[in-house]
Amino acid sequence: MKNVWWIPLLALICACNRPESDTAPRSGGVVAAPAAPVASADNRPAIVCFGDSLTAGFGVDPGKSYPDILQQELNRRGYRYRVVNLGVSGDTTQDGLARLPLVVSEKPRIVVLEFGANDGLRGQPVSITESNLSQMVEGLQKAGARVLLAGITLPPNYGPEYIPKFNAIYKELAGHYQLPLIPFLLAGVAGDGKLMQADGLHPNEEGTRLVAAGVMRALEPLLQKQ
Repeated sequence: MKNVWWIPLLALICACNRPESDTAPRSGGVVAAPAAPVASADNRPAIVCFGDSLTAGFGVDPGKSYPDILQQELNRRGYRYRVVNLGVSGDTTQDGLARLPLVVSEKPRIVVLEFGANDGLRGQPVSITESNLSQMVEGLQKAGARVLLAGITLPPNYGPEYIPKFNAIYKELAGHYQLPLIPFLLAGVAGDGKLMQADGLHPNEEGTRLVAAGVMRALEPLLQKQ
């Protein structure tokens, strides 16, 4: 994998952590977590996509995030699920843990859990990141949700000691909790200028479609035709 896409990573991810004035929940954009779940008449089982800017759909048009595309593909294949995008740009695992009650309130059947990059970019101790993710997994499983864990990796300049320990978090959690695992959410997309935005960090619309396809491959074994 080419490493050039990681060069501006720390600066942009930190910039993405600035507060957003728009707090209304929506798909396909960078959103702040709403104070309370929005009531919905849609009684289909929920698949919650829970993560940071990669889930929120940073930099792509509304309706073009990977959860939006996932909903379209589920509909096309005849699966009756509603996809809820609970991605917030800049979130760390600690932020995600704080938002866990909002996810549980959706009564999700399945949660695609994608966190950790912002922890790593801040040099967070691996033990803390793993503990936060572990608490999220346990809370979601206790609420009756199946968890699909999505991994991420870090720029090479974070060193040969830190990176392997960070990468191992996802395999260890998947093994311990018997979770299906997407080893790297941006596999086949990161490092390709035709699939990434100009920042080199977030997938463009075409790249996002490939991300959604990868999530769908991992997700489909967990689905039931209604």
